[in-house]
Amino acid sequence: MQTKSFKHLDLIIGLFVAVLLVSNIASSAKLVSIGRLEFDAGTLIFPLSYIFDDVLTEVYGYKTSRRVIWIGFVCLFLMSAILMIVGVLPGTEFWRTTNAAGDPVAGIANYGQDAFDKILGLTGRIVAGSLLAFFVGSFSNDFILAKLKIMTSGKLLWLRTIGSTLVGEGLDTMVFALVAFLGVLPQADLVTLIISNYVFKVGVEVVFTPITYAVVNFLKKSESVDTYDRDTDFNPFKVEA
Repeated sequence: MQTKSFKHLDLIIGLFVAVLLVSNIASSAKLVSIGRLEFDAGTLIFPLSYIFDDVLTEVYGYKTSRRVIWIGFVCLFLMSAILMIVGVLPGTEFWRTTNAAGDPVAGIANYGQDAFDKILGLTGRIVAGSLLAFFVGSFSNDFILAKLKIMTSGKLLWLRTIGSTLVGEGLDTMVFALVAFLGVLPQADLVTLIISNYVFKVGVEVVFTPITYAVVNFLKKSESVDTYDRDTDFNPFKVEA
């Protein structure tokens, strides 16, 4: 993949990685409720990563999106590893016993560590769930979109983006929730979390469809490229230089 050959690809990659990292931090930091929907806070922004996936596959092709997925995967793994290492390193006495304003906190022996663990503390299950869900969901989404593009001769973009998202986001949501929270959350809450996440993520894809159309059309014209993956090797592990 030659990023220097395109004017906008580097920006898309940067935004994609940013969305991925921010959403994963938010996911572990807080569970939120909007109306009857309950989901991890990362769901508010994570669906944008699938829109970026759609744009990358539709415009630049599966080979490019595959490489970008691996870039995101490595960045996500690096962030998770660093946060886990930082979490187990001993903190200074000042950090452990004072709040953000520097005032002593009485009654909590390890205030700083408790605060860190609550917001940025990652367990092995959270990390494994995030990585596995991202891998399975993203590659499923891009594979289906690329195949549908050939089947529809490049028409019905809305069908391809929404159809691929229905599968990709479904697998992503199911894998993450089961790996990260099975046995941790009550069964009823886990089911609610899965359904709410899925409905919200697919809903974002539908709502953003006009924007996806505009971005795709702009990029195809600006980059002078419209890739069809007719002879592509879809092996997710075959990353070309």
